[in-house]
Amino acid sequence: MNREQKEAVVANVSERLSRARAVVLTDFRGLKVEQMTELRHQLTAKGLDYMVVKNTLLRLAASGTPTEALLEGLEGPNGMAVGYDDPVDLAKVLTEFAKDNPKFEVKKGLLEGHVIDTAQVEALSKLPSREVLLAQLMGTMNAVPQGLVTVMAGIVRSLLNVLKAIEDQKAEAA
Repeated sequence: MNREQKEAVVANVSERLSRARAVVLTDFRGLKVEQMTELRHQLTAKGLDYMVVKNTLLRLAASGTPTEALLEGLEGPNGMAVGYDDPVDLAKVLTEFAKDNPKFEVKKGLLEGHVIDTAQVEALSKLPSREVLLAQLMGTMNAVPQGLVTVMAGIVRSLLNVLKAIEDQKAEAA
């Protein structure tokens, strides 16, 4: 790789890291090409990226960004998964893939500028997605007015039952 190609890679990776909400470093040693292709397809389907970049170029691309803290103690070949929207999707895809492929290992990650370890990445994968959380929130917010309407309708229903009973009483008396 000549200098111009390296500069292009650094610029590309730097741009992706600047947009990233979550970054996860992985160890992919021992995986076959077909397995890596499958992982890339799974990530791409969710709008996520996976790339393998030399550590030196990755350090250059990350300098001056919050990702710089993630690269401390970085050694060996590393794959980098990048999530731009929902970090839960990234964690779910990687942990599911790691369960099916024991040679694939999640090393550590970066979430909103904070370094997280493997256990925290796995815990993140167990959270519901953003859409599910929003639906649960809306359901909870909707329950309060719905309960109020039910109580108010019960009062009116009780009043109507009393009036009907009075009407029936007067009809029997007459």
